[in-house]
Amino acid sequence: MNKNLITLILITLTLLVSSSYPAKKAQPDTDISEIEFKFTEYDFGEIKRGSNGTCEFEFKNTGKKPLVLTDVRSSCGCTVPVWPKDPVRKNHKSKIIVTYDTKRIGSFVKTITVLSNASNSIIRLKIKGTVVI
Repeated sequence: MNKNLITLILITLTLLVSSSYPAKKAQPDTDISEIEFKFTEYDFGEIKRGSNGTCEFEFKNTGKKPLVLTDVRSSCGCTVPVWPKDPVRKNHKSKIIVTYDTKRIGSFVKTITVLSNASNSIIRLKIKGTVVI
């Protein structure tokens, strides 16, 4: 209950502070990077315990500037993402490889947050499935 109250207070304070600043006029930026994923959700379905829990999320830089992935985070330590550290040139493809620890039995839903310099700078990927014996 205390965590919810603290979160509500922080959100309220953030909104109050941000609304006190004058709004900036949005300038259209046509010289930007843009990240486009082939798909943003991967369903393993039923997967055997201890088997390969790896999947790939392919993406393309559809913008005009090089795309830089600044960070890729998973929602827990049982999911490990690997991503390109070098800039992805315009109209080029790359991929994020995600590995889930299949030693844990049961259903799972995990989120991978992708941060970049793209106009859509925060993308959330999702993996799900059920590990069976």
